[in-house]
Amino acid sequence: MSRTDASAGATPGSSLDAARRTRELASATDGSTADVLVVGLGATGAGVALDAAARGLSVVAIDAHDLAFGTSRWSSKLIHGGLRYLAAGQFDVAHESAVERGVLMTRTAPHLVAAQPFVLPLTPLVSRGQASLAWAGFRAGDMLRLAARTPRQVLPVPRRLAAAEARLLAPAVRTEGLRGGLLSWDGKVTDDARLVTALARTAAAHGARVLTRVRALRLESGGARFRDELTGEEGEIRARAVVNATGVWAGGLVEGLRVRPSRGTHLVLRSRRLGALPAGLHIPVPGETNRFVLVLPQGDGRTYVGLTDEPVEGEIPDEPEVPETDIGFLLDVLGSVLDTPVRRDEVDGAFAGLRPLLDTSAPGSAGERTSDISRRHAVLTSGEGVVTVVGGKLTTYRRMAEDAVDAAVAAHRLPAGPSPTAALPLVGAAGPAALRRLPAPGRLVRRYGTEAVAVHALAERDPGLAEPVIPGHPVTRAELLWAVRHEAALVPSDLLDRRTRIGVVPHDRAEALEAAREMLARG
Repeated sequence: MSRTDASAGATPGSSLDAARRTRELASATDGSTADVLVVGLGATGAGVALDAAARGLSVVAIDAHDLAFGTSRWSSKLIHGGLRYLAAGQFDVAHESAVERGVLMTRTAPHLVAAQPFVLPLTPLVSRGQASLAWAGFRAGDMLRLAARTPRQVLPVPRRLAAAEARLLAPAVRTEGLRGGLLSWDGKVTDDARLVTALARTAAAHGARVLTRVRALRLESGGARFRDELTGEEGEIRARAVVNATGVWAGGLVEGLRVRPSRGTHLVLRSRRLGALPAGLHIPVPGETNRFVLVLPQGDGRTYVGLTDEPVEGEIPDEPEVPETDIGFLLDVLGSVLDTPVRRDEVDGAFAGLRPLLDTSAPGSAGERTSDISRRHAVLTSGEGVVTVVGGKLTTYRRMAEDAVDAAVAAHRLPAGPSPTAALPLVGAAGPAALRRLPAPGRLVRRYGTEAVAVHALAERDPGLAEPVIPGHPVTRAELLWAVRHEAALVPSDLLDRRTRIGVVPHDRAEALEAAREMLARG
Protein backbone atom coordinates (compact mmCIF):
# COMPACT_ATOMS: atom_id res chain seq x y z
CA MET A 1 0.00 0.00 0.00
CA SER A 2 1.41 3.37 -0.96
CA ARG A 3 1.58 6.18 1.56
CA THR A 4 -0.97 8.14 -0.48
CA ASP A 5 -3.40 5.21 -0.56
CA ALA A 6 -3.01 4.48 3.15
CA SER A 7 -3.56 8.05 4.27
CA ALA A 8 -6.49 8.77 1.99
CA GLY A 9 -8.59 5.60 2.21
CA ALA A 10 -8.14 4.77 -1.49
CA THR A 11 -8.02 1.17 -2.66
CA PRO A 12 -4.43 -0.05 -2.05
CA GLY A 13 -2.13 0.40 -5.04
CA SER A 14 -4.80 2.04 -7.19
CA SER A 15 -4.00 5.74 -6.85
CA LEU A 16 -2.90 7.40 -10.08
CA ASP A 17 -1.31 10.86 -9.90
CA ALA A 18 1.32 12.94 -11.66
CA ALA A 19 4.17 11.62 -9.52
CA ARG A 20 3.30 8.00 -10.22
CA ARG A 21 3.06 8.76 -13.93
CA THR A 22 6.61 10.18 -13.90
CA ARG A 23 8.01 7.15 -12.09
CA GLU A 24 6.24 4.57 -14.21
CA LEU A 25 6.95 6.27 -17.53
CA ALA A 26 10.64 6.14 -16.60
CA SER A 27 10.44 2.46 -15.70
CA ALA A 28 8.50 1.64 -18.88
CA THR A 29 11.20 3.21 -21.06
CA ASP A 30 14.34 2.02 -19.30
CA GLY A 31 15.04 -0.70 -21.86
CA SER A 32 13.17 -3.47 -20.08
CA THR A 33 10.46 -5.45 -21.89
CA ALA A 34 6.87 -5.67 -20.67
CA ASP A 35 4.68 -8.64 -21.49
CA VAL A 36 1.89 -6.48 -22.93
CA LEU A 37 1.68 -2.92 -24.23
CA VAL A 38 -1.90 -1.65 -24.49
CA VAL A 39 -2.54 1.39 -26.69
CA GLY A 40 -5.78 3.21 -25.90
CA LEU A 41 -7.41 3.74 -22.50
CA GLY A 42 -11.10 3.76 -23.24
CA ALA A 43 -13.27 1.04 -21.76
CA THR A 44 -11.81 -1.69 -23.97
CA GLY A 45 -8.17 -0.67 -23.55
CA ALA A 46 -8.49 -0.22 -19.78
CA GLY A 47 -10.27 -3.57 -19.73
CA VAL A 48 -7.37 -5.17 -21.65
CA ALA A 49 -4.88 -3.68 -19.19
CA LEU A 50 -6.84 -5.10 -16.25
CA ASP A 51 -7.34 -8.51 -17.87
CA ALA A 52 -3.64 -8.91 -18.67
CA ALA A 53 -2.45 -7.62 -15.29
CA ALA A 54 -4.94 -9.84 -13.44
CA ARG A 55 -3.42 -12.85 -15.24
CA GLY A 56 -0.03 -11.93 -13.81
CA LEU A 57 1.42 -10.33 -16.93
CA SER A 58 3.49 -7.16 -16.79
CA VAL A 59 1.54 -4.37 -18.50
CA VAL A 60 2.13 -0.87 -19.82
CA ALA A 61 -1.02 0.95 -20.97
CA ILE A 62 -0.85 4.30 -22.74
CA ASP A 63 -3.21 6.87 -24.23
CA ALA A 64 -2.45 9.97 -26.27
CA HIS A 65 -4.94 11.95 -24.21
CA ASP A 66 -6.73 10.81 -21.06
CA LEU A 67 -8.75 7.98 -19.61
CA ALA A 68 -12.05 7.70 -21.51
CA PHE A 69 -11.09 10.53 -23.85
CA GLY A 70 -12.78 9.03 -26.90
CA THR A 71 -15.97 7.09 -27.48
CA SER A 72 -16.22 5.71 -23.95
CA ARG A 73 -17.32 9.00 -22.42
CA TRP A 74 -19.97 9.78 -25.04
CA SER A 75 -22.32 6.82 -24.61
CA SER A 76 -25.94 6.86 -23.45
CA LYS A 77 -24.64 5.51 -20.10
CA LEU A 78 -26.69 2.38 -20.70
CA ILE A 79 -25.55 -1.17 -20.07
CA HIS A 80 -27.72 -2.91 -22.64
CA GLY A 81 -29.19 -6.37 -22.29
CA GLY A 82 -29.10 -6.98 -26.04
CA LEU A 83 -32.75 -6.51 -26.99
CA ARG A 84 -31.95 -4.58 -30.17
CA TYR A 85 -29.57 -7.31 -31.32
CA LEU A 86 -32.17 -9.99 -30.60
CA ALA A 87 -34.63 -8.16 -32.86
CA ALA A 88 -31.99 -8.13 -35.61
CA GLY A 89 -31.47 -11.88 -35.29
CA GLN A 90 -27.99 -11.50 -33.72
CA PHE A 91 -28.70 -14.01 -30.96
CA ASP A 92 -25.08 -14.51 -29.94
CA VAL A 93 -24.51 -10.76 -29.54
CA ALA A 94 -27.76 -10.41 -27.60
CA HIS A 95 -26.88 -13.23 -25.20
CA GLU A 96 -23.33 -11.91 -24.74
CA SER A 97 -24.71 -8.47 -23.89
CA ALA A 98 -27.16 -9.88 -21.34
CA VAL A 99 -24.43 -11.95 -19.70
CA GLU A 100 -22.00 -9.03 -19.48
CA ARG A 101 -24.73 -6.75 -18.12
CA GLY A 102 -25.31 -9.29 -15.36
CA VAL A 103 -21.59 -9.50 -14.58
CA LEU A 104 -21.39 -5.73 -14.11
CA MET A 105 -24.59 -5.45 -12.06
CA THR A 106 -23.98 -8.37 -9.71
CA ARG A 107 -20.22 -8.90 -9.44
CA THR A 108 -17.76 -6.42 -10.85
CA ALA A 109 -19.40 -2.98 -10.57
CA PRO A 110 -22.71 -3.04 -8.66
CA HIS A 111 -21.77 0.36 -7.20
CA LEU A 112 -21.70 1.92 -10.68
CA VAL A 113 -24.32 -0.06 -12.62
CA ALA A 114 -27.95 -0.27 -11.51
CA ALA A 115 -31.39 -0.93 -12.97
CA GLN A 116 -32.95 1.89 -15.00
CA PRO A 117 -36.72 1.93 -15.67
CA PHE A 118 -38.04 3.09 -19.04
CA VAL A 119 -41.55 3.97 -20.15
CA LEU A 120 -42.71 3.68 -23.73
CA PRO A 121 -45.78 5.98 -23.79
CA LEU A 122 -48.60 4.59 -25.90
CA THR A 123 -49.52 7.81 -27.67
CA PRO A 124 -51.70 8.02 -30.80
CA LEU A 125 -48.46 7.88 -32.83
CA VAL A 126 -47.82 4.34 -31.57
CA SER A 127 -50.18 1.93 -33.33
CA ARG A 128 -51.54 -1.11 -31.54
CA GLY A 129 -49.43 -3.28 -33.82
CA GLN A 130 -46.28 -1.35 -32.89
CA ALA A 131 -47.21 -1.61 -29.20
CA SER A 132 -47.67 -5.37 -29.50
CA LEU A 133 -44.31 -5.71 -31.24
CA ALA A 134 -42.58 -3.62 -28.56
CA TRP A 135 -44.22 -5.61 -25.78
CA ALA A 136 -43.08 -8.87 -27.36
CA GLY A 137 -39.59 -7.43 -27.53
CA PHE A 138 -39.58 -6.45 -23.86
CA ARG A 139 -40.76 -9.94 -22.90
CA ALA A 140 -38.01 -11.43 -25.06
CA GLY A 141 -35.54 -9.13 -23.30
CA ASP A 142 -36.69 -10.57 -19.98
CA MET A 143 -36.00 -14.04 -21.34
CA LEU A 144 -32.46 -12.84 -22.12
CA ARG A 145 -32.17 -11.70 -18.51
CA LEU A 146 -33.32 -15.12 -17.36
CA ALA A 147 -30.90 -16.92 -19.70
CA ALA A 148 -28.06 -14.75 -18.36
CA ARG A 149 -29.10 -15.68 -14.78
CA THR A 150 -29.53 -12.08 -13.67
CA PRO A 151 -31.93 -12.10 -10.68
CA ARG A 152 -35.29 -10.34 -10.90
CA GLN A 153 -34.33 -8.45 -7.75
CA VAL A 154 -31.60 -6.82 -9.85
CA LEU A 155 -33.67 -6.29 -13.03
CA PRO A 156 -37.46 -6.37 -12.54
CA VAL A 157 -39.81 -7.82 -15.14
CA PRO A 158 -41.50 -5.56 -17.71
CA ARG A 159 -45.17 -4.75 -17.30
CA ARG A 160 -48.01 -2.84 -18.90
CA LEU A 161 -49.05 0.52 -17.45
CA ALA A 162 -52.48 2.06 -17.25
CA ALA A 163 -52.77 5.63 -18.53
CA ALA A 164 -52.70 7.04 -14.99
CA GLU A 165 -49.48 5.16 -14.16
CA ALA A 166 -47.88 6.26 -17.41
CA ARG A 167 -48.68 9.89 -16.61
CA LEU A 168 -47.04 9.57 -13.18
CA LEU A 169 -43.82 8.12 -14.62
CA ALA A 170 -43.80 10.35 -17.73
CA PRO A 171 -45.37 13.64 -16.63
CA ALA A 172 -44.06 15.65 -19.58
CA VAL A 173 -45.77 13.44 -22.14
CA ARG A 174 -48.89 14.74 -23.88
CA THR A 175 -51.93 13.30 -22.11
CA GLU A 176 -54.38 13.64 -25.02
CA GLY A 177 -54.94 10.20 -26.47
CA LEU A 178 -52.50 8.53 -24.07
CA ARG A 179 -53.79 5.00 -23.58
CA GLY A 180 -51.10 3.68 -21.25
CA GLY A 181 -47.47 2.66 -21.47
CA LEU A 182 -44.97 -0.18 -21.40
CA LEU A 183 -42.51 -0.32 -18.50
CA SER A 184 -39.18 -2.07 -19.10
CA TRP A 185 -35.79 -2.17 -17.38
CA ASP A 186 -32.18 -2.11 -18.48
CA GLY A 187 -28.81 -1.41 -16.89
CA LYS A 188 -27.41 2.08 -16.53
CA VAL A 189 -23.92 3.12 -15.46
CA THR A 190 -23.70 6.20 -13.23
CA ASP A 191 -21.05 7.57 -15.59
CA ASP A 192 -19.25 5.74 -18.38
CA ALA A 193 -16.03 7.70 -17.85
CA ARG A 194 -16.08 6.76 -14.17
CA LEU A 195 -16.36 3.10 -15.18
CA VAL A 196 -13.21 3.52 -17.28
CA THR A 197 -11.45 5.25 -14.39
CA ALA A 198 -12.36 2.35 -12.10
CA LEU A 199 -11.02 -0.13 -14.68
CA ALA A 200 -7.73 1.75 -15.04
CA ARG A 201 -7.24 2.06 -11.29
CA THR A 202 -8.06 -1.61 -10.74
CA ALA A 203 -5.47 -2.48 -13.39
CA ALA A 204 -2.98 -0.23 -11.59
CA ALA A 205 -3.71 -2.03 -8.31
CA HIS A 206 -2.73 -5.26 -10.10
CA GLY A 207 0.57 -3.74 -11.22
CA ALA A 208 -0.23 -2.22 -14.61
CA ARG A 209 1.58 1.01 -15.46
CA VAL A 210 -1.22 3.32 -16.65
CA LEU A 211 0.14 6.34 -18.53
CA THR A 212 -2.00 9.09 -19.98
CA ARG A 213 -0.78 11.69 -22.47
CA VAL A 214 1.68 9.25 -24.00
CA ARG A 215 1.06 9.02 -27.75
CA ALA A 216 1.94 5.93 -29.79
CA LEU A 217 3.62 7.14 -32.98
CA ARG A 218 4.28 3.71 -34.49
CA LEU A 219 3.40 0.17 -33.45
CA GLU A 220 5.70 -2.79 -33.99
CA SER A 221 5.73 -6.42 -32.92
CA GLY A 222 8.28 -5.57 -30.24
CA GLY A 223 6.64 -2.45 -28.86
CA ALA A 224 6.03 1.14 -29.92
CA ARG A 225 7.65 4.45 -30.60
CA PHE A 226 5.98 7.08 -28.39
CA ARG A 227 5.92 10.78 -27.58
CA ASP A 228 5.28 12.22 -24.10
CA GLU A 229 2.63 14.84 -24.87
CA LEU A 230 3.52 16.82 -21.72
CA THR A 231 7.23 17.25 -22.51
CA GLY A 232 7.52 16.46 -26.22
CA GLU A 233 10.19 13.83 -25.55
CA GLU A 234 10.16 10.66 -27.67
CA GLY A 235 11.30 7.14 -26.90
CA GLU A 236 10.62 3.40 -27.15
CA ILE A 237 8.44 1.12 -25.06
CA ARG A 238 9.37 -2.53 -25.51
CA ALA A 239 6.81 -5.29 -25.17
CA ARG A 240 6.40 -8.92 -26.15
CA ALA A 241 2.82 -8.27 -27.30
CA VAL A 242 1.05 -5.09 -28.45
CA VAL A 243 -2.72 -4.62 -28.27
CA ASN A 244 -4.25 -1.81 -30.33
CA ALA A 245 -7.44 -0.71 -28.54
CA THR A 246 -7.76 2.78 -29.98
CA GLY A 247 -11.32 2.40 -31.27
CA VAL A 248 -12.17 4.62 -34.23
CA TRP A 249 -8.48 5.54 -34.56
CA ALA A 250 -7.32 1.90 -34.79
CA GLY A 251 -6.85 2.02 -38.56
CA GLY A 252 -4.30 4.81 -38.20
CA LEU A 253 -1.92 2.47 -36.38
CA VAL A 254 -2.44 -0.80 -38.27
CA GLU A 255 -2.46 -1.03 -42.07
CA GLY A 256 -5.36 -2.68 -43.87
CA LEU A 257 -7.90 -2.16 -41.09
CA ARG A 258 -11.07 -0.32 -42.13
CA VAL A 259 -13.21 1.20 -39.40
CA ARG A 260 -16.53 2.80 -40.31
CA PRO A 261 -17.37 5.38 -37.63
CA SER A 262 -20.97 6.10 -36.74
CA ARG A 263 -21.90 9.30 -34.91
CA GLY A 264 -24.18 9.08 -31.90
CA THR A 265 -25.40 12.51 -30.72
CA HIS A 266 -27.06 13.44 -27.42
CA LEU A 267 -28.69 16.69 -26.33
CA VAL A 268 -28.28 18.05 -22.81
CA LEU A 269 -31.35 19.69 -21.23
CA ARG A 270 -31.93 21.13 -17.79
CA SER A 271 -34.08 18.51 -16.05
CA ARG A 272 -36.60 21.09 -14.91
CA ARG A 273 -37.58 21.57 -18.56
CA LEU A 274 -39.14 18.09 -18.64
CA GLY A 275 -40.18 18.01 -14.99
CA ALA A 276 -39.62 15.18 -12.57
CA LEU A 277 -38.83 12.00 -14.48
CA PRO A 278 -38.97 8.91 -12.26
CA ALA A 279 -38.13 6.85 -15.36
CA GLY A 280 -36.46 7.29 -18.70
CA LEU A 281 -38.48 7.34 -21.91
CA HIS A 282 -38.46 5.25 -25.06
CA ILE A 283 -39.80 7.33 -27.97
CA PRO A 284 -40.23 5.42 -31.26
CA VAL A 285 -38.54 6.99 -34.29
CA PRO A 286 -41.18 7.46 -37.01
CA GLY A 287 -40.77 5.04 -39.88
CA GLU A 288 -38.42 2.72 -37.96
CA THR A 289 -39.46 -0.58 -36.37
CA ASN A 290 -36.57 -0.95 -33.93
CA ARG A 291 -35.17 2.53 -33.25
CA PHE A 292 -35.98 4.76 -30.31
CA VAL A 293 -34.90 8.14 -29.03
CA LEU A 294 -34.13 7.84 -25.33
CA VAL A 295 -34.78 10.41 -22.62
CA LEU A 296 -32.26 9.75 -19.85
CA PRO A 297 -32.46 11.62 -16.51
CA GLN A 298 -28.96 11.89 -15.02
CA GLY A 299 -29.71 12.79 -11.41
CA ASP A 300 -27.51 15.91 -11.51
CA GLY A 301 -30.06 18.42 -12.77
CA ARG A 302 -29.55 17.41 -16.40
CA THR A 303 -31.32 15.10 -18.81
CA TYR A 304 -29.82 13.58 -21.96
CA VAL A 305 -31.83 12.98 -25.13
CA GLY A 306 -30.31 10.69 -27.73
CA LEU A 307 -29.19 9.25 -29.93
CA THR A 308 -28.47 9.37 -33.63
CA ASP A 309 -26.72 6.80 -35.83
CA GLU A 310 -25.09 8.62 -38.74
CA PRO A 311 -22.02 7.64 -40.81
CA VAL A 312 -18.93 9.85 -40.52
CA GLU A 313 -16.72 10.30 -43.55
CA GLY A 314 -13.21 11.70 -43.85
CA GLU A 315 -10.63 12.37 -41.15
CA ILE A 316 -11.64 11.31 -37.64
CA PRO A 317 -11.59 14.23 -35.20
CA ASP A 318 -10.42 13.98 -31.58
CA GLU A 319 -13.72 15.46 -30.40
CA PRO A 320 -16.64 15.22 -32.86
CA GLU A 321 -18.78 18.27 -33.51
CA VAL A 322 -22.56 18.04 -33.32
CA PRO A 323 -24.29 19.14 -36.54
CA GLU A 324 -27.57 21.05 -36.41
CA THR A 325 -29.22 18.25 -38.39
CA ASP A 326 -28.71 15.86 -35.46
CA ILE A 327 -30.10 18.39 -33.01
CA GLY A 328 -33.13 19.02 -35.19
CA PHE A 329 -33.80 15.29 -35.59
CA LEU A 330 -33.71 14.65 -31.84
CA LEU A 331 -35.89 17.67 -31.05
CA ASP A 332 -38.45 16.58 -33.65
CA VAL A 333 -38.75 13.06 -32.25
CA LEU A 334 -38.86 14.34 -28.66
CA GLY A 335 -41.48 16.95 -29.58
CA SER A 336 -43.74 14.26 -31.01
CA VAL A 337 -44.73 13.14 -27.51
CA LEU A 338 -44.53 16.32 -25.42
CA ASP A 339 -47.26 18.75 -24.49
CA THR A 340 -44.83 21.60 -25.18
CA PRO A 341 -41.97 20.84 -27.59
CA VAL A 342 -38.44 21.81 -26.54
CA ARG A 343 -37.13 24.83 -28.46
CA ARG A 344 -33.63 24.98 -29.92
CA ASP A 345 -32.62 27.74 -27.51
CA GLU A 346 -33.55 25.50 -24.57
CA VAL A 347 -30.79 23.00 -25.46
CA ASP A 348 -27.99 23.68 -22.96
CA GLY A 349 -25.40 21.42 -24.56
CA ALA A 350 -24.82 18.54 -26.96
CA PHE A 351 -22.19 15.89 -27.42
CA ALA A 352 -21.37 13.19 -29.95
CA GLY A 353 -19.38 9.98 -29.85
CA LEU A 354 -18.10 7.83 -32.70
CA ARG A 355 -18.84 4.11 -32.65
CA PRO A 356 -15.87 2.08 -33.94
CA LEU A 357 -17.75 -0.26 -36.30
CA LEU A 358 -15.70 -2.71 -38.33
CA ASP A 359 -16.24 -2.14 -42.07
CA THR A 360 -16.68 -5.54 -43.72
CA SER A 361 -18.16 -4.25 -47.00
CA ALA A 362 -16.32 -4.59 -50.27
CA PRO A 363 -13.86 -1.72 -50.90
CA GLY A 364 -15.52 1.07 -52.87
CA SER A 365 -19.07 -0.12 -52.17
CA ALA A 366 -21.68 1.94 -50.35
CA GLY A 367 -22.08 -0.74 -47.68
CA GLU A 368 -24.80 -1.02 -45.07
CA ARG A 369 -26.35 1.80 -43.09
CA THR A 370 -24.28 2.23 -39.94
CA SER A 371 -27.41 1.51 -37.88
CA ASP A 372 -27.54 -1.93 -39.56
CA ILE A 373 -23.87 -2.88 -39.08
CA SER A 374 -23.38 -5.64 -36.52
CA ARG A 375 -22.13 -4.65 -33.07
CA ARG A 376 -20.08 -7.84 -32.88
CA HIS A 377 -16.49 -7.17 -31.93
CA ALA A 378 -13.50 -8.49 -33.80
CA VAL A 379 -9.98 -9.37 -32.67
CA LEU A 380 -7.47 -9.24 -35.53
CA THR A 381 -3.74 -10.06 -35.49
CA SER A 382 -1.58 -8.32 -38.10
CA GLY A 383 1.33 -9.89 -39.93
CA GLU A 384 3.64 -8.07 -37.51
CA GLY A 385 1.84 -9.64 -34.54
CA VAL A 386 -0.06 -6.54 -33.36
CA VAL A 387 -3.45 -7.52 -31.91
CA THR A 388 -6.30 -5.10 -32.68
CA VAL A 389 -9.69 -5.23 -30.99
CA VAL A 390 -12.47 -3.22 -32.62
CA GLY A 391 -16.25 -3.03 -32.83
CA GLY A 392 -18.44 -4.06 -29.91
CA LYS A 393 -19.92 -1.69 -27.37
CA LEU A 394 -19.53 -0.43 -23.82
CA THR A 395 -21.56 -3.26 -22.30
CA THR A 396 -19.27 -5.97 -23.64
CA TYR A 397 -15.91 -4.29 -22.98
CA ARG A 398 -14.88 -7.08 -20.56
CA ARG A 399 -15.44 -9.88 -23.07
CA MET A 400 -13.68 -7.85 -25.78
CA ALA A 401 -10.70 -7.41 -23.47
CA GLU A 402 -10.62 -11.09 -22.57
CA ASP A 403 -10.65 -12.11 -26.24
CA ALA A 404 -7.89 -9.62 -27.08
CA VAL A 405 -5.63 -10.87 -24.29
CA ASP A 406 -6.36 -14.48 -25.27
CA ALA A 407 -5.19 -13.63 -28.79
CA ALA A 408 -2.03 -11.90 -27.53
CA VAL A 409 -1.21 -14.80 -25.21
CA ALA A 410 -1.65 -17.31 -28.05
CA ALA A 411 0.24 -15.29 -30.67
CA HIS A 412 3.22 -14.54 -28.44
CA ARG A 413 3.16 -17.57 -26.11
CA LEU A 414 2.85 -15.48 -22.98
CA PRO A 415 2.78 -17.29 -19.63
CA ALA A 416 -0.82 -16.65 -18.60
CA GLY A 417 -3.89 -18.67 -17.69
CA PRO A 418 -7.56 -17.88 -18.34
CA SER A 419 -9.14 -14.52 -17.57
CA PRO A 420 -10.38 -13.99 -13.99
CA THR A 421 -12.16 -10.69 -14.68
CA ALA A 422 -15.76 -11.98 -14.69
CA ALA A 423 -15.43 -12.35 -10.92
CA LEU A 424 -13.01 -9.50 -10.19
CA PRO A 425 -14.60 -6.49 -8.41
CA LEU A 426 -13.51 -3.07 -9.59
CA VAL A 427 -12.25 -0.32 -7.30
CA GLY A 428 -15.11 0.70 -4.98
CA ALA A 429 -17.29 -2.34 -5.65
CA ALA A 430 -19.46 -3.88 -2.92
CA GLY A 431 -22.85 -5.48 -2.61
CA PRO A 432 -26.03 -3.40 -2.24
CA ALA A 433 -26.36 -4.04 1.52
CA ALA A 434 -22.77 -2.98 2.21
CA LEU A 435 -23.14 0.13 0.04
CA ARG A 436 -26.31 1.16 1.90
CA ARG A 437 -24.45 1.03 5.23
CA LEU A 438 -21.66 3.38 4.14
CA PRO A 439 -21.53 6.67 6.12
CA ALA A 440 -21.52 8.86 3.01
CA PRO A 441 -24.11 10.63 0.83
CA GLY A 442 -25.90 8.35 -1.61
CA ARG A 443 -24.80 10.42 -4.60
CA LEU A 444 -21.14 9.83 -3.72
CA VAL A 445 -21.75 6.12 -3.13
CA ARG A 446 -23.20 5.79 -6.63
CA ARG A 447 -20.05 7.39 -8.07
CA TYR A 448 -17.29 6.07 -5.82
CA GLY A 449 -18.68 2.99 -4.09
CA THR A 450 -16.76 2.14 -0.92
CA GLU A 451 -14.34 5.02 -1.55
CA ALA A 452 -17.22 7.49 -1.08
CA VAL A 453 -16.35 7.51 2.63
CA ALA A 454 -12.87 8.85 1.87
CA VAL A 455 -14.16 11.45 -0.59
CA HIS A 456 -16.73 12.59 1.96
CA ALA A 457 -14.03 12.75 4.65
CA LEU A 458 -12.07 15.27 2.55
CA ALA A 459 -15.05 17.62 2.65
CA GLU A 460 -15.67 17.05 6.35
CA ARG A 461 -12.08 17.95 7.25
CA ASP A 462 -12.12 21.08 5.08
CA PRO A 463 -15.50 22.85 4.72
CA GLY A 464 -14.18 24.70 1.69
CA LEU A 465 -13.96 21.40 -0.16
CA ALA A 466 -17.62 20.68 0.62
CA GLU A 467 -18.70 23.60 -1.56
CA PRO A 468 -20.18 22.88 -5.00
CA VAL A 469 -17.81 23.63 -7.86
CA ILE A 470 -20.56 25.76 -9.41
CA PRO A 471 -23.97 26.79 -8.04
CA GLY A 472 -26.75 24.36 -8.86
CA HIS A 473 -24.50 21.40 -9.67
CA PRO A 474 -23.84 18.69 -7.06
CA VAL A 475 -20.12 18.08 -7.76
CA THR A 476 -17.95 19.40 -4.92
CA ARG A 477 -14.38 20.63 -4.81
CA ALA A 478 -13.51 17.53 -2.80
CA GLU A 479 -14.33 15.40 -5.84
CA LEU A 480 -11.98 17.44 -8.00
CA LEU A 481 -9.18 17.11 -5.45
CA TRP A 482 -9.79 13.36 -5.17
CA ALA A 483 -9.48 13.08 -8.97
CA VAL A 484 -6.13 14.90 -8.91
CA ARG A 485 -4.74 12.73 -6.13
CA HIS A 486 -6.11 9.33 -7.15
CA GLU A 487 -7.68 9.34 -10.65
CA ALA A 488 -4.87 10.51 -12.97
CA ALA A 489 -6.33 13.98 -13.61
CA LEU A 490 -3.51 16.15 -14.94
CA VAL A 491 -5.22 19.17 -16.56
CA PRO A 492 -8.55 21.02 -16.12
CA SER A 493 -10.26 19.19 -18.99
CA ASP A 494 -9.60 15.87 -17.25
CA LEU A 495 -11.53 17.15 -14.24
CA LEU A 496 -14.40 18.91 -15.98
CA ASP A 497 -14.96 16.69 -19.03
CA ARG A 498 -14.24 13.17 -17.77
CA ARG A 499 -13.90 12.77 -13.96
CA THR A 500 -17.06 14.87 -13.72
CA ARG A 501 -19.54 15.93 -16.41
CA ILE A 502 -19.67 19.61 -15.63
CA GLY A 503 -18.15 20.34 -19.04
CA VAL A 504 -21.03 19.03 -21.18
CA VAL A 505 -22.70 22.43 -20.69
CA PRO A 506 -20.26 25.07 -22.05
CA HIS A 507 -21.45 27.82 -19.70
CA ASP A 508 -20.97 25.58 -16.66
CA ARG A 509 -17.55 24.52 -17.88
CA ALA A 510 -16.36 28.11 -18.15
CA GLU A 511 -17.67 28.88 -14.66
CA ALA A 512 -15.90 25.85 -13.15
CA LEU A 513 -12.53 26.34 -14.83
CA GLU A 514 -10.92 28.37 -12.04
CA ALA A 515 -11.92 25.81 -9.38
CA ALA A 516 -10.37 23.05 -11.49
CA ARG A 517 -7.11 24.98 -11.72
CA GLU A 518 -7.11 25.57 -7.96
CA MET A 519 -7.56 21.88 -7.18
CA LEU A 520 -4.81 20.88 -9.60
CA ALA A 521 -2.43 23.30 -7.87
CA ARG A 522 -3.49 22.02 -4.45
CA GLY A 523 -3.16 18.35 -5.36
